[in-house]
Amino acid sequence: MSVRFKAACVQVTAGRELRPNIETALRLGRDARRMGADFIAYPENVTMIEPVGADAIRKALPEAEHPGIPAFRALARETGAWILAGSLSIRLSEAKYANRSLLFDPAGNVAARYDKLHLFDVDLAGGERHRESERIVPGDRAVTAATPWGVLGLTICYDIRFPQLYRALAKAGATMFTVPAAFTEQTGRAHWHILMRARAIECGAFVIAAAQCGTHAQGRRTYGHSLIVDPWGEVLADGGESEGVIVAEIDPAKAAEARRRIPALQHDRTFAGPEPLKTAAE
Repeated sequence: MSVRFKAACVQVTAGRELRPNIETALRLGRDARRMGADFIAYPENVTMIEPVGADAIRKALPEAEHPGIPAFRALARETGAWILAGSLSIRLSEAKYANRSLLFDPAGNVAARYDKLHLFDVDLAGGERHRESERIVPGDRAVTAATPWGVLGLTICYDIRFPQLYRALAKAGATMFTVPAAFTEQTGRAHWHILMRARAIECGAFVIAAAQCGTHAQGRRTYGHSLIVDPWGEVLADGGESEGVIVAEIDPAKAAEARRRIPALQHDRTFAGPEPLKTAAE
């Protein structure tokens, strides 16, 4: 594919209630389209960031009932753009939900669904603790989608720390990755730009990473800096720390060029070991 297009990342500070977040997302999505975007990506948890686990479960809704889905479907039809609803909380049972990314084509059809594979169970400095596995069911498969500009690989946030996923997507034909995210401020400052650029460079692929930003309910802070990165690792656009929209032109031919220059995807080797070694303490 060699047809150039414009990709946008919409950056928001999502609150606890669905409707206000959806209204903000639609407003900024229309801004992105006015800026020429053909593909509009939203961040993880675009319609709700609820810090209380029990409330997050209660507010999650089945796909058939989630108001974000008809809203993004209508936006795709209205704008004629491809829309990535970064992720929504989709109820699976009374106790658990999926963190699900949905891709809409310009006719409003769901072109792909992806449930986040890797769950963020970490203890950070300063007592910041996250346990996604307490309320989220992880996905069990990688997902790609055909677009007019090439194959898209869908991922979400913490997935970025698992390079084997991106390599598998690239080997399945993906030349673009979406990484909707709600990165914490402290991990974002340390790792966000490096990880996004690394996945782009390793796979010779574009990375389109829309992010949450700012201060959310109960003081949770997310890093922002939505990024669009080219296959050589160059940052084409950076969203900074405030709500808004970034747009960059994507030339799909650059993925093929990067892969010709460094054909690492063709150089994988199978290998044995290593065997685990005991330390002196053991």
